[in-house]
Amino acid sequence: MTRVFLTALLIILVSCHSQSKKEAEQKFDVSLLRQNEKFRIAGEYDSLINLNKRYYIQADKMNYADGKALCYINLAELNISLENFQKSQILFDNAKEILDHSEDNLHKARFYNVYGRFNVELRRIDKAFQYNNEAMSFIQKSGTSELRNDLLFSIYFRQAIYHIQKKNYEKALEYFHKAKKLDDTGLSDCAIADYVYMHKNKDSAYKYISAAYNKANARGKEDGIALYANTIMGEYYLTYKEYDKAEEALKKALKINEKTKRIYAYYGKYIYNDLRVLYERTGNKEKAYLYLEAYTDAYYKTNSSLLATINQDMEAFITGAQKDADRHKSKIYWIILLSLAGLSLLGLYAWRIIRALGKRKEVLTMEAEDLKIRMNDNKQEEIIELGKKNDPEFLNRFKEAYPEFIDQLLTINPGLENSELVFCAMLKLHFTSKEIANYTLVQHRSVQQKKYRIRKKLNIPSETDIYLFFDTLK
Repeated sequence: MTRVFLTALLIILVSCHSQSKKEAEQKFDVSLLRQNEKFRIAGEYDSLINLNKRYYIQADKMNYADGKALCYINLAELNISLENFQKSQILFDNAKEILDHSEDNLHKARFYNVYGRFNVELRRIDKAFQYNNEAMSFIQKSGTSELRNDLLFSIYFRQAIYHIQKKNYEKALEYFHKAKKLDDTGLSDCAIADYVYMHKNKDSAYKYISAAYNKANARGKEDGIALYANTIMGEYYLTYKEYDKAEEALKKALKINEKTKRIYAYYGKYIYNDLRVLYERTGNKEKAYLYLEAYTDAYYKTNSSLLATINQDMEAFITGAQKDADRHKSKIYWIILLSLAGLSLLGLYAWRIIRALGKRKEVLTMEAEDLKIRMNDNKQEEIIELGKKNDPEFLNRFKEAYPEFIDQLLTINPGLENSELVFCAMLKLHFTSKEIANYTLVQHRSVQQKKYRIRKKLNIPSETDIYLFFDTLK
């Protein structure tokens, strides 16, 4: 009888301990992920780093491997925003090694959702879809929890973005609206507005962007959401030629970017480019060139010291985590192996960055020279307007501005007719197929057929972008 009582008591104690441990882990997850998102949105880099270091140590004390994996995922996501992809991959690999032995579907959903975003940044759209669908599958298997809707919102939001990449616009809008039902921050409104105004639906776009903009102002925070809302509002006004309002919104976005750029490092160059376009259109050549230079610097200069600081922080975290793993495994040779591999990867990464930045510098230098030429040519806008009106004088004015371009076309094929030269001139000025169809009063299909015939007459390879081909001609 005593033996039965002791056995029952032991089962109760083990059960209570197991339940208590599960509750502690759930509290850990909720606290870590919600604070991490708060700091990420606010652009508080130091707070985010320290939070994940602190929780990593706590997870180790709790013997909670999944908690460590969540810290790895959070820091991998931070490095995606900083375009520090090599570090992201290392952190993702550490997380996956843990989660391969986990039974927590919510954690796996979090991993695959962020890993999908990582792959889309590397232009692996099909992979991004695959991982996002895995995230969707895991979250559907997970039970009710405090974090489920937070994560489901993010999965829907990313799914919509991937559909835009695939030009599945109706599907994208469907998922944006699903995300909007789980979002009260205005982030979904920003994304929907971004999508809608690109499709030239002015009133509908304004409805969503003004809702996002008002929510951002009501929150009174200069964070990632306010950054997104002001940038999209500025681009909306820029698209519809409300230049004073566009300048106000973009300048505000630039101010917020200064505060949040340690997390949203990639964002500044887009704002600089928007301001360049704004001042180019309003005829302020000096400011247009100033922001073109800022845009150029953002690619190959201004982020270098920031990247060095980030790499130092990530190295410290990864090194600390590696020492912890070595302490448990007692296999010193792994330190040497991983260190050599890490140094090799970092060397390769640095080499690739230097090479990419060198190429980008060359391209941007060419763009700068092109911009100076175009800014000094007061006839440019007049030529574009003549093209929009399909004016018979368009080709003559174009020849005056681009005499060598026409000569090069006729050198390639002397048999080109005037109507074909007009078509090539419109492509040189980057008129879209839809715009050419509207301005010349023909069907969109006819424009596509003309493009095909021009390719044949000028021997343009099918894999070469036709606009890029004409950009290479003077």
